[in-house]
Amino acid sequence: MRLNYKRLGDYIQPINQRNINLEVETLLGVSIRKVLMPSIANTIGTDMSRYKIIKKNQFAYGPVTSRNGDKISIALLEEYDKALVSQAYTVFEIIDDEDLNAEYLMMWFRRPEFDRYARFKSHGSARETFDWEELEETELPIPSIEKQREIVAEYNTIVNRISLNETLNQKLEDTAQALYKHWFVDFEFPITKESCPELVSGAPELEGKPYKSSGGEMVYNAELDCEIPLGWEDGNLIDISQITMGQSPSGESYNVDGVGEIFYQGRTDFGFRFPNVRNYTTEPKRRAKRGNILMSVRAPVGDLNIANNDCCIGRGLSALDSLDNCNSFLYYLMLSVRNQFDVANGEGTIFGSITKDGLHEIKILKPKITLIKEFENLASKIDSRIENISIEISILNPMKDLLLSKMSKVETKIVEV
Repeated sequence: MRLNYKRLGDYIQPINQRNINLEVETLLGVSIRKVLMPSIANTIGTDMSRYKIIKKNQFAYGPVTSRNGDKISIALLEEYDKALVSQAYTVFEIIDDEDLNAEYLMMWFRRPEFDRYARFKSHGSARETFDWEELEETELPIPSIEKQREIVAEYNTIVNRISLNETLNQKLEDTAQALYKHWFVDFEFPITKESCPELVSGAPELEGKPYKSSGGEMVYNAELDCEIPLGWEDGNLIDISQITMGQSPSGESYNVDGVGEIFYQGRTDFGFRFPNVRNYTTEPKRRAKRGNILMSVRAPVGDLNIANNDCCIGRGLSALDSLDNCNSFLYYLMLSVRNQFDVANGEGTIFGSITKDGLHEIKILKPKITLIKEFENLASKIDSRIENISIEISILNPMKDLLLSKMSKVETKIVEV
């Protein structure tokens, strides 16, 4: 046994409490993201009395590792007092929480080193498992309970800040999408001298009022098969955007060492709003500029990100650049167009890919440019705020990972947040 490392089996014990009295209804599953989340399993007609009960601050893990890639499914119950998990999971708890803190142990389970250890120790022919006996033999540093709580507090400070920023970014994007819908789907954009000069000149009291509900004139458009505001037109995506289809460099040119140009192959590189830099290439074929909208052109078609660096794009992506320098408008327009793919997929149609011509010919509604500029002025400020928050998240994530990596040397000073 390594110096300062303790055998985990001396601190944990298995729990096998069944839902015999059907007292618990909430069914959870353990994801490879190491969280317990509502199960999507169909339980109609299932005997729920056989399911295991897990209580707050207890753990559940699935021993099968061969189907999980590089991660083991293990999680701590924190959001519920009681829940159910499948019989396939092992439920366990800490024997004495004055010796080992549950959150501290969960931090250890989140380390990529633990995932690699679990995969290495897995065994079996048809499927590989990391069984209870192997989990018991896991070794980890267990400092004083005070030190454990200090480490957990520092980690939670970062995690909570990341979570707060992610929530704020989602609310900001929801706000911008709602504004787009209000203006360009519900046609309730504010009447102004710039957007509706004829209307305001004849009825100045309408200035600032919502267009459609204030009697703004609507006309039927045969191409779009709907009524649109007077003066608006239908068009194709190519009418408002320069479109670049990606082309992958040779595989020999790829590297992760920062040599050459940033390379995004497809949607696997996408984050919430901006892609994650993972690969570089010394032989770029097709490029996107900072601020371009990146769109997945292979299944699932229509996923979007925004390039926050000049980059090279592979064949799984296209890059869209507004001809009117209104990329915020273009981004929210593409989000609304994406819904067309989502609806079709729900009806059983699978979009395996979209061609250059298909992308060019996507039907769009073209509002007056003055109104697009007004929207751009508002939405670009929201998008700028989202980018700034995303930069903070990109700084906090490595700090979180550093704290996890330093757990193997808990005697060293913890990074200050």
